[in-house]
Amino acid sequence: MIGTAAKRKASNRPFAACLATVAGAYVLLILAMLLADATFTSWADMKEALASREIRYAIKLSFVSSTITAILSVWFAVPIGYLLSRFEFHGKPLVDAILDIPIVLPPMVIGLSLLILFQTPIGRAVEGVIPITYEVPSVILAQFAVACAFAIRTMVVTFDQIDTRPERVALTLGCNPAQAFWHVALPQALRGSLAAGLLAWARALGEFGPILVFSGATRMRTEVLPSTVFLELSVGNIDRAVAVSLIMVTVAVVLLIIGRVLGLQEGRR
Repeated sequence: MIGTAAKRKASNRPFAACLATVAGAYVLLILAMLLADATFTSWADMKEALASREIRYAIKLSFVSSTITAILSVWFAVPIGYLLSRFEFHGKPLVDAILDIPIVLPPMVIGLSLLILFQTPIGRAVEGVIPITYEVPSVILAQFAVACAFAIRTMVVTFDQIDTRPERVALTLGCNPAQAFWHVALPQALRGSLAAGLLAWARALGEFGPILVFSGATRMRTEVLPSTVFLELSVGNIDRAVAVSLIMVTVAVVLLIIGRVLGLQEGRR
């Protein structure tokens, strides 16, 4: 028995080594890109970028719009995820496929579609009340159109992994479906909701294609951090473009660490 176990362990080593090589190659690629960015720029470039009035505005707009987008995404993703996870209805596969369209469509197409939408009579009526196209609301709407789809997928997986028995017990004890959702299912989905919000926030922060088409890249108006990178590159200011990129990388890393820490704390409860 011991000899057989040893042989199996030895036979698994080449396969494990192959997997480790593939994983290691991709990890090294990511680290190499980050190292290249870090060595290309300097602290002076970072300070110069942060001292720029335009870039500070882009940082503020990016953070505010991403936060609003994340809240809206979770607000929509929780009920939609619960619907897809718990209910069967006619046309469900079609609805499920439609919700994935923002994920698979090229970002520029999403921005163009939003731009065309607000050229229709309904869109123009909305514009008559609230200016959206090439204004700050268009930034949030462009981010939301993509980020919400990722949040929905996260919530569907979250509710799929939650045992339905407590909800059924709540129904037998006199709760209606809405009460079972609010008092039983939703508290259990807190961790998934947090993950959906963080994912939506990160996705919104890095969104560029839809914003460029639908909102433009007007400085001190609709400029967000990805737009800043584009504008700086367009005038050949690579140092500042890389400095802004590193700001985004730093925020992403901090966000990932917060997500891991909160996830571990949630798992210990």
